[in-house]
Amino acid sequence: MSERGEVGEAGPILELRGVSTHYGPIQVLREVSIEIRPGEIVCLLGGNASGKTTTLKTILGYVVPTRGDVMLDGQRVNGTRTQRLVELGISMVPENRRLFKRMTVRENLELGAYLRRDKAAIAEDFERVFTLFPRMKERLGQRAGTLSGGEQQMVAMGRALMARPKVLLMDEPSMGLAPVLVEQNFELIQQVNEQGTTIFVVEQNASMALSIADHGYVLQTGRVVLADTAQNLLDHPQMREAYLGEL
Repeated sequence: MSERGEVGEAGPILELRGVSTHYGPIQVLREVSIEIRPGEIVCLLGGNASGKTTTLKTILGYVVPTRGDVMLDGQRVNGTRTQRLVELGISMVPENRRLFKRMTVRENLELGAYLRRDKAAIAEDFERVFTLFPRMKERLGQRAGTLSGGEQQMVAMGRALMARPKVLLMDEPSMGLAPVLVEQNFELIQQVNEQGTTIFVVEQNASMALSIADHGYVLQTGRVVLADTAQNLLDHPQMREAYLGEL
């Protein structure tokens, strides 16, 4: 778990306050409350059909809460268009990367900055991405679809960072990666965080996610059933019995 002094002392940059979400008559989220503070890595854990994906969709404005609020920097953003949320500072690394495989690495990275007009700052962020992921500079002209799974994950993270987000959302970053690449991937997530980016990770690999996180939440059938520091969750008997090693 990260040890970063003042992390978590400020108010939440992203917060769900008692959020309930329905698909028609079916309730998926039940009074979910989550806080993500500047500089933190926060993970959301749970099995299939626990509500993790719906939580992300609710944050991104794809689904509007039937009760409760999504707050970004103290501003209520329920149902705000996704493009506007990107402008406000939320960026996403989707499950399975979802790169434009026929486009080059450079073109994929440029798409991350498509809402920006600050050319000098965009150039700085390209250099930041190359510092984090040196291999990307070597692959700039290569089609994204020809990269390895680990390299594609780097491009997906770099693309999201090109939006200069206040909060980076990551959906199942270990999905589809070989075990050795999973560990490398989480090390990269930690490096991005150490550069100053706040990160919210939705993940099934509980032990790996908690190993780099500051705080964690566990969802079961749409409810938060555990919420604590990452270390306390790693030590929690219910986590050890029901989640660690099974997620």
